[in-house]
Amino acid sequence: MKEDIQQISFNNQRSKNHFDLIELRELLDRKNLPHALFEFQQIDFYMLFICTKGKGTHTIDFTDYSYQKGSVLSIRKDQIHKFHPNSNSQGFLLLFTDDFLIHFFEKKEILKSLQLFNELISNPKSTLEPTTFTTLLLLIKQIQQENFSINDLYSTDIVRCQLQIIIRLLLRNKSLQKQHQEHHKYLSPFLTFQKLVEQECFQTKKINFYASKMAISSKTLNNITQAILHKSAKQFIDEIAVTQIKRLLVNTKLSVKEIAYRSGFEDPSNLYKFFKKHTQTTPEHFRTTFT
Repeated sequence: MKEDIQQISFNNQRSKNHFDLIELRELLDRKNLPHALFEFQQIDFYMLFICTKGKGTHTIDFTDYSYQKGSVLSIRKDQIHKFHPNSNSQGFLLLFTDDFLIHFFEKKEILKSLQLFNELISNPKSTLEPTTFTTLLLLIKQIQQENFSINDLYSTDIVRCQLQIIIRLLLRNKSLQKQHQEHHKYLSPFLTFQKLVEQECFQTKKINFYASKMAISSKTLNNITQAILHKSAKQFIDEIAVTQIKRLLVNTKLSVKEIAYRSGFEDPSNLYKFFKKHTQTTPEHFRTTFT
């Protein structure tokens, strides 16, 4: 069955760096893009969208986020997102890959950076107060200069440092606005659990499977999700499964019956019950709404 999803890979045509900075207007004005900007796309890199003028809407995993001057949207690798046509907005896109993080960030810095892009523990949208926004724009201008004007032996390291500062500023801003999960002893095992669920939720939704994989008890696993998300491990597993099913509905031509089998339901009617319980709508209606 043909897959409709647009898989967007990182492609910096100006250099071999696994980092890029693009002005929004430049992207929207490009005529030779190999993909449609205003349709859902799944990216294999991380993206920060900083709005510097105007206002608009951006969709991340089927949720619409309004933005205006001073807004920052964070989109993580493998998320689905969509631009909306807008002639008034201006801003910047900061793009970087796993390889950039691995080569230029220490392990502790990688964990801290990825918190910013984890929509489960940090709201994808930030609203910056004027002083922080001014500092952020100054850093972006410095990155522009290093990336496109200077671009010497030291530029990549300087860009890395500036990106680290940007991420720290955004994390501080989220913390001050109570939008960010503060450092917690359960954060690392939670991220391990999240990765396992995203990989295995179509195979099993049983808590004891994941607890066994992590060599902990089901009770401890529940304590972890309660501490980080204020919900049970089962609620979390179901939410991830629903998101994955939504992606199949929107981004493939698979029938609902085929999606049911792929997502681990032996009887398609059980998918209907599961999906409606968590979304208050049917798979067909959801597909029609977003396609």
